[in-house]
Amino acid sequence: MSIALLIARVLLGLGIAAHGAQKLFGWFGGYGLGGTAGFFETLGFRPGRSFAAAAGLAEFGGGVLTAAGLLGPIGPALVILVMIVAMVAVHASHGFFVTNNGIEVPLLYAIGNLVLAFTGPGSYSLDAMLGLLTPSTATYASIAAGLAVLGAVAVLALRRRADPNTLVVH
Repeated sequence: MSIALLIARVLLGLGIAAHGAQKLFGWFGGYGLGGTAGFFETLGFRPGRSFAAAAGLAEFGGGVLTAAGLLGPIGPALVILVMIVAMVAVHASHGFFVTNNGIEVPLLYAIGNLVLAFTGPGSYSLDAMLGLLTPSTATYASIAAGLAVLGAVAVLALRRRADPNTLVVH
């Protein structure tokens, strides 16, 4: 079980960390903070740069924490928060499948991280090495997942629809 958790943590964690690096640094074919900020503005997240930085940091930081197995469910919760926002703000109107830009991929990242939050990081993790979060992983996971959902609702509540009279077509 510990080997399976290690593989899942590293693959899910580094995958979403790379996604965050696309937003923050333009690595791996990403648009960097400037390009991502412009996209976020079109989604109603203003100021776009602040929201893009927060999303990129949550993905990058949450992914690194998850991959390392550090601080229990905090890394997975950060990923869950961002994936809920992505599903609602970007993907939900396109259905399920990734081929139509649907919710498939962010849903899988969210569910994978939810599972990791509840199972704990396993024996091959920094938490295990440092003796962190050994009591009641389910309690910590429930709190972290609940805060992730509340955080996503708060971020979505801050979203402002664009005024069609101010849109500029390029």
